[in-house]
Amino acid sequence: MIEVKNPKTEQEWESYYDLRYRILREPLRKERGSERNDGDENGIHFALYENDQLIAVARLDAVDQTTCQARFVAVESNLQGKGYGKEIMTELENKAERLGYNKLILHARDYALPFYEKLGYTLVGPSYKLFDILQHFEMYKELTHGE
Repeated sequence: MIEVKNPKTEQEWESYYDLRYRILREPLRKERGSERNDGDENGIHFALYENDQLIAVARLDAVDQTTCQARFVAVESNLQGKGYGKEIMTELENKAERLGYNKLILHARDYALPFYEKLGYTLVGPSYKLFDILQHFEMYKELTHGE
């Protein structure tokens, strides 16, 4: 059974941040703690579980009254390409629509561009280089509010 929920218990938060670290920071040889930032306090967190095993995470941040941003999207390495990323992004987009946002932006790693393009995101162009190592690209999607 697949379930997407917000982490609540200490163990759920530990697993959430551990997955974020292992997928998004450890390959860049960054220290533990680099997977967290000040936005964690106000962001909306998503954790996808299958049979009580954490598989994917993501965070939704407000940018302004009409725009929000997907951040820290990560899927377990051995489970990438199996639809879990799409599943968690769908939950995140649905939540953004329910909150009244019109536009969702994100900054994708170069290798994730095809994934987001398949989900209907439009490439704007290069945005920043994470830790002066990994090029990111700004992308956006207009939210339809069920139209």
